[in-house]
Amino acid sequence: MLDICLLGTGGMMPLPYRRLTSLMARCNGSSVLIDCGEGTQVAIKEKGWSVKPVDVICFTHYHADHISGLPGLLLTLGNAERKEPVLMVGPRGLERVVNALRIIAPDLPFPIQFLELSENSQTIPMDGYEIEAFRVQHNIACYGYSIKVNRAGKFDVEKAKANQIPMPYWSRLQKGETIEADGRIYTPDMVLGETRKGLKVTYCTDSRPVASISEHAKEADLFICEGMYGEEGKEKKAREYKHMTFYEAAHLAKTAGVKEMWLTHYSPSLVRPEPYMGKVKEIFPAAKPGKDGKSITLLFEND
Repeated sequence: MLDICLLGTGGMMPLPYRRLTSLMARCNGSSVLIDCGEGTQVAIKEKGWSVKPVDVICFTHYHADHISGLPGLLLTLGNAERKEPVLMVGPRGLERVVNALRIIAPDLPFPIQFLELSENSQTIPMDGYEIEAFRVQHNIACYGYSIKVNRAGKFDVEKAKANQIPMPYWSRLQKGETIEADGRIYTPDMVLGETRKGLKVTYCTDSRPVASISEHAKEADLFICEGMYGEEGKEKKAREYKHMTFYEAAHLAKTAGVKEMWLTHYSPSLVRPEPYMGKVKEIFPAAKPGKDGKSITLLFEND
């Protein structure tokens, strides 16, 4: 199971009716936050979720609308008596930027670990899920992220017998444990069938529609993508400032073969996205306008 909440959908500045773009995901008791602009913790509070289980904070890039809410959120984590480390992930310069912001949040009861991204694609294994970061194209270094929950194959009795696995080890192997005993090493793949389809959410803001996005979003259960502009005639502006139109995002979703797409990171000049969705749906019918607080719980397919 993977819980997803689009905390805000605005770009550049918060508005009375729209918070800044941010995503929160919950999986196996752990929470992931992607971007933390001004007011992000207010959006979390409005949703009724807690900041305390946030184990990872990923930053797409270091423009203020994506990171300026961090000091307040760190102080709230400290006030919640968090002791466990918080992992922060982002482009090069992460530690320098975070430490500069921490001038107003210097004393925290938990350590911060930094992972600065340097490759075009990097995978960060977590407990029960993984985060995949991929480079996109903005006017500064910027990354998109996929959150993936992998799913092991079903227990295969015949396979276990064929591999001569002692029955007392079956349950432990099925749970993913590797066992060394009787002069042999027993691994989970010796009792499990083919890997089953897991869950995948891909999130991308502040980018031109480059191939790396559709490649990493391939067959995602949910693709959350920036749509800075919906109005006609904004294509030149999108190219100039390295953003996307609704329609470019829709083409990415179509190419990637995702199940559903939510638009986000709207320009402050865009009052309502709904009037433009008809044309978007002509390109990708499963497109929806993102809204602050829009949520979904993704479940494994029955098989």
